[in-house]
Amino acid sequence: MASSAQSGGSSGGPAVPTVQRGIIKMVLSGCAIIVRGQPRGGPPPERQINLSNIRAGNLARRAAATQPDAKDTPDEPWAFPAREFLRKKLIGKEVCFTIENKTPQGREYGMIYLGKDTNGENIAESLVAEGLATRREGMRANNPEQNRLSECEEQAKAAKKGMWSEGNGSHTIRDLKYTIENPRHFVDSHHQKPVNAIIEHVRDGSVVRALLLPDYYLVTVMLSGIKCPTFRREADGSETPEPFAAEAKFFTESRLLQRDVQIILESCHNQNILGTILHPNGNITELLLKEGFARCVDWSIAVYTRGAEKLRAAERFAKERRLRIWRDYVAPTANLDQKDKQFVAKVMQVLNADAIVVKLNSGDYKTIHLSSIRPPRLEGENTQVNVTVDYIRPASPATETVPAFSERTCATVTIGGINIAEALVSKGLATVIRYRQDDDQRSSHYDELLAAEARAIKNGKGLHSKKEVPIHRVADISGDTQKAKQFLPFLQRAGRSEAVVEYVFSGSRLKLYLPKETCLITFLLAGIECPRGARNLPGLVQEGEPFSEEATLFTKELVLQREVEVEVESMDKAGNFIGWLHIDGANLSVLLVEHALSKVHFTAERSSYYKSLLSAEEAAKQKKEKVWAHYEEQPVEEVMPVLEEKERSASYKPVFVTEITDDLHFYVQDVETGTQLEKLMENMRNDIASHPPVEGSYAPRRGEFCIAKFVDGEWYRARVEKVESPAKIHVFYIDYGNREVLPSTRLGTLSPAFSTRVLPAQATEYAFAFIQVPQDDDARTDAVDSVVRDIQNTQCLLNVEHLSAGCPHVTLQFADSKGDVGLGLVKEGLVMVEVRKEKQFQKVITEYLNAQESAKSARLNLWRYGDFRADDADEFGYSR
Repeated sequence: MASSAQSGGSSGGPAVPTVQRGIIKMVLSGCAIIVRGQPRGGPPPERQINLSNIRAGNLARRAAATQPDAKDTPDEPWAFPAREFLRKKLIGKEVCFTIENKTPQGREYGMIYLGKDTNGENIAESLVAEGLATRREGMRANNPEQNRLSECEEQAKAAKKGMWSEGNGSHTIRDLKYTIENPRHFVDSHHQKPVNAIIEHVRDGSVVRALLLPDYYLVTVMLSGIKCPTFRREADGSETPEPFAAEAKFFTESRLLQRDVQIILESCHNQNILGTILHPNGNITELLLKEGFARCVDWSIAVYTRGAEKLRAAERFAKERRLRIWRDYVAPTANLDQKDKQFVAKVMQVLNADAIVVKLNSGDYKTIHLSSIRPPRLEGENTQVNVTVDYIRPASPATETVPAFSERTCATVTIGGINIAEALVSKGLATVIRYRQDDDQRSSHYDELLAAEARAIKNGKGLHSKKEVPIHRVADISGDTQKAKQFLPFLQRAGRSEAVVEYVFSGSRLKLYLPKETCLITFLLAGIECPRGARNLPGLVQEGEPFSEEATLFTKELVLQREVEVEVESMDKAGNFIGWLHIDGANLSVLLVEHALSKVHFTAERSSYYKSLLSAEEAAKQKKEKVWAHYEEQPVEEVMPVLEEKERSASYKPVFVTEITDDLHFYVQDVETGTQLEKLMENMRNDIASHPPVEGSYAPRRGEFCIAKFVDGEWYRARVEKVESPAKIHVFYIDYGNREVLPSTRLGTLSPAFSTRVLPAQATEYAFAFIQVPQDDDARTDAVDSVVRDIQNTQCLLNVEHLSAGCPHVTLQFADSKGDVGLGLVKEGLVMVEVRKEKQFQKVITEYLNAQESAKSARLNLWRYGDFRADDADEFGYSR
């Protein structure tokens, strides 16, 4: 430590001690202090100065662990107040000092003055004046220093200060606690509220010894979420510092040692406490990271109460600037352009549990691996996702224990703001990979993955469940004619069955998984003739027909690994099932024909989809594209259809009207199945009460069935009609017919126990027969209001009169009076009559027309200005 003043005076006089300067690093006791110099390129030198001519009490000392019989030594009276007096006065301050005596053992005794010269406050005199130290006995009192100490002591005695006050000073002896019986309970009892403390020792940059106040617990605190370079203890007992260990220790010491701080106790590790130390000048955890003195550690970052992202951001700051421990840092995606790091793509296929194939906007395909997880299974969906590339794992050769891996692009994939990997981990369907601390190739959301895994373990989800793992057996009956024959009648009777498309062989040939039957089948699309793809035959390769690849790609993009519905009609001699496949309500056979990738096959004639297929084919022919590129239209002789005449059927059934729409359609429930619905709703709500959905865990998609929380706070079955954003999901309540826009947090997964396979949707849509709904908004509103007032939430009688493209048209009667609701609307002049030509309806049409004439004569509602139809007034929305 450099001196700042040399000895002076005449050559014959006594030697004047050299005055030296320094900064107070630590107060060991009331009469021992450590002074350090200024740092120059590293931690500065330091030395211990013992105050001359005075004595202060000894502080408590813990028994050495190597001496079993040794006992802890308590504080001497007034020892801790003396230490505290000096600590609060001196720590971090600049002082000057003189060395008056040095023992053969190297102990230095001297005087310390506050400030830059000896005119400052004499620390020894201040201690004696406060009654916190005494003059050493036997010292000569014939020099100025001793005289001043003697005067200070007499003044303290007279004022009864410190040790000269009444009593024996026992109240100044601390009850130090070196161990905590139950550290976990101790941490939890503080509820993460800041605890006052003094930092007594800094072991390394991220581990300190702290005295917790006011109860005097002496505990080791490890900073949550980080780790600094440490001092490795060698076999001979010496310590070897890791790079930047000494600098990190000094960084923490110079800011925290013997400072008053607050500590948030966050967790515990053995007897060590994990916490965050707060100083008025800042948070040391984040400062260490930002200066490149520390790195984030995964095992404790989750308990950091101020948010792991703050720590990651501070670490990222140091990495980008290559500060200290990051001097050789290279980013995992340093060689990628921004467009390759982050992009939006469409999921085409889920290859396996942690890999998906996506289609880029350029049309190229790319395989993406989910970062930092090791899952047994992944639930995929073909939709737009956001991909953020975290790192690229280079190719690795095979070893004796590990197979070879090709280069893998590892990324974070999100959909609707939900991280797919995090969702998998939270359900216990994946585990998080643990990395070496210096391995930076990991997910950009690694902390969220760790937190999700901790929740899954705590709740015993999936892989972490203590229950026996269920065994899923799937029967593959593809090409097995005998098994296919056994399944055929069952699938034919089932009508529409749910299925998942496992593989697409060609535009019209697919492999399906039927979850209810737990079997795999080969499925051929009925009613169409699709271009054949290339095939390998014995001795030759048969080329594919034109547009076969386009048809395969079309089908693959539309249905691969999607949930679909199938109707099985028959099977071929090879054991392949033939039928119709529906995706989001659309018939795949019709779609292929519509896009000119298939032609209608003559076998479609006996199908109910024949008209749709013909219509789609006719439109495709007109465009002359793809398979119809060389089509020449042939003249077709017009054939007039002959309508069969039949008698009107009047078979009224009891229904309950649940909803009236703005276009005067209405939804009803069948009274006969009402008790089944009530029972299902009761069981479903009990199930939800015992296993409530986790907010935000459900990712809705169009056409999917779910549960939705209505405004009354109850859960109902619903179908997702549109996903506008996570905050705006359009749903349709399938048992009641009403619609609502909800945030995704009010939606949940519909359990299979309450699906439409258990009980079909109970709300059926109908329209009134024989009436025209007013096109004028006000007139239509009047009609709707009347219907709502008369029949909503009441029981009525319903008879289907005729079918229509939208929904069946019916007549509705009041349950008590048997009065016709539609006829009543006509009588009140709220609607007009729709005149139909069928013979079986003439009697009822005549009754409706007579009612309309009565309303016109009475000038009711629509007719209040007379017969407006005579003027062909378009603004009324009617024409004759």
